[in-house]
Amino acid sequence: MSPSPNILIVTADSLGKRMAGPAIRAFEIAKALSKVTSVRLISTSSSSLDHPDFEVLHATTAELRAHERWADVVVFQGHLLASVPWMKNSSKIIVADIYDPMHLEQLEQGKELPTDERFLESASVLGVLNEQIERADFMVCASDKQRDFWLGQLAAVGRVNPATYDDDASLRSLLDVVPFGVEDAAPVQRTHGIKGTVPGIGPNDKVVIWGGGIYNWFDPLTLIRAIHGLSSRRPDVRLFFLGVKHPNPDVPTMKMAFQARELAKELGLLDSVVFFNEGWVPYEERADYLLDADVGVSTHLDHLETAYSFRTRILDYLWASLPIVSTTGDTFAEIVTKNDLGRTVPPEDVTALERALEDLLYDDAERLRIAGRVGEFSQTMKWAVVLQPLIAFCLNPRQATDRALGIEPASSFQVRRLTTRVQGMEASSSWRLTAPLRAMSDMIRAVRGRRS
Repeated sequence: MSPSPNILIVTADSLGKRMAGPAIRAFEIAKALSKVTSVRLISTSSSSLDHPDFEVLHATTAELRAHERWADVVVFQGHLLASVPWMKNSSKIIVADIYDPMHLEQLEQGKELPTDERFLESASVLGVLNEQIERADFMVCASDKQRDFWLGQLAAVGRVNPATYDDDASLRSLLDVVPFGVEDAAPVQRTHGIKGTVPGIGPNDKVVIWGGGIYNWFDPLTLIRAIHGLSSRRPDVRLFFLGVKHPNPDVPTMKMAFQARELAKELGLLDSVVFFNEGWVPYEERADYLLDADVGVSTHLDHLETAYSFRTRILDYLWASLPIVSTTGDTFAEIVTKNDLGRTVPPEDVTALERALEDLLYDDAERLRIAGRVGEFSQTMKWAVVLQPLIAFCLNPRQATDRALGIEPASSFQVRRLTTRVQGMEASSSWRLTAPLRAMSDMIRAVRGRRS
């Protein structure tokens, strides 16, 4: 391996002026690593970015082979190993960025699917993640709470074993925490993105900003109802949704976005009190919008995805020193409460949410005090700070101890056992396989065939 390792970073998200969380994270990781070693940033979807310190490219599956040969370390997120299966057999050091528990999101995202298809999609995403954590030499996630969750999954597939434990009893050398970060440079507003610019929002109105997409696991409906109640007493309040249409064309507009717009229309708020930015704000221009807001908001439902989420939009609120109003139940709600960064409210509590928004919007002294607290805390979340565990590993990469010893993940045995069980069920006249189980059985056999 070269004294200065070559680091290949791969994302399936679009790299360009308009980027969602996965692309932003990959881009910021590339920026930080490029200061200490050679980096290439690849999108398997599309790329129109340039950067003076590293290459930013689009690559097909076939073109990835040349980049993999160049690399000493491959850092990836998403479905890479599923879409590029030969990468699993690479001799290079593999780092899996598992900051997004996709299988928990799928439980909400797939609710509208037919039952058979929903079970199959859920099993598929779980398989994608298990392949990652079975193959990776190092993994990073977004919080200590997430890490506890992932350690359970690592244990289930056999990565928590005597070899990895004896090498490092904390297992930090196998799985560490790298949160989503805050841009190192302070935000600068070049023009007004909202106040006095968006028709219906005046220069002195009070603006609550929803800083990202509207997905099925969020709860914009309670927020819109709270704004409706508040606007009856405070006619200058405005709610601005920063993005509706995802910059990646492969990500469809979700049902919750449609429901939010319909509720705003039904309550007579659309384009007068509640506003939806139909596109996606360019990454380099988001400060123009954030610095026009008075409060940042994040509301979600009470379910499993919430418990292990890490709301990346809140990092932009920190960056812009915006007081935060958040639903309880996720990692950031605990951070907001512990560090006095705003207000937290119970899920789906319209009255509590309305009161919290009014407190911060219309008590100028309190809002300025909280903004100062947010600005101070944001320094601890700079990308240069939070990326240190990943940077340290990439500068001194090594194969995971159990993989170096040739220890096979426990799930290989589990696949064989489950396949045998399913075959026995098929042979029994007292069992009738449902379509989802039959599909999973076929998938298990296919996996078994690839491994044999």
